[in-house]
Amino acid sequence: MLWCAEELGLTYEHINAGGTFGVVSDPDYLAMNPNGLVPCLKDGDLVLWESNAIVAYLAMEYGAKTLYQNDSRVFSRSIQWMAWTNEHLEPPLHTLVMELVRLAEALRSPEAVEPARTEIANWLKVLDKHLENQSYVCGDTFTPGDITTGASVYRAHLFDACPPCLSNITKWQKKISKRNGFLRHVAPREFHLG
Repeated sequence: MLWCAEELGLTYEHINAGGTFGVVSDPDYLAMNPNGLVPCLKDGDLVLWESNAIVAYLAMEYGAKTLYQNDSRVFSRSIQWMAWTNEHLEPPLHTLVMELVRLAEALRSPEAVEPARTEIANWLKVLDKHLENQSYVCGDTFTPGDITTGASVYRAHLFDACPPCLSNITKWQKKISKRNGFLRHVAPREFHLG
């Protein structure tokens, strides 16, 4: 969601929460996000949680022309790829994050790692094929679908789950990785591996 805010040139206050930062179990935070998870957005009197909902809102509220050409079909295709990422890439990526980074060594299940990598690689073949004749996930222009999908694919690269033979993904990642929002809010390895 921070990448999206950056794309739109929005001014915002970022409060670190979750993990070692705490905050997510504070009563005030739980009043906004009863899940006690990040992210959470407060924009005026609107409170939203869940990354895809936040990115979609920011795009609709502040970036209709910038991020989806004010075209509901482009926006819908963006949502399609955001949902695809959430449904197919995020569950095995979560397995890798937990098993390789977050869980204490004694609690890890090393046998879960390779099946998660294989699942991610298989789904990424779908994306690679989709990118065969277009620059971005929704065509020739950058959209919200590139934000959430791009961040997840980058994480898959960091966890050695993206086969190098997926040349269309490689070209697409090279393009989106030059964007300021990506460089500032996605690229730092410690955001994923720390």
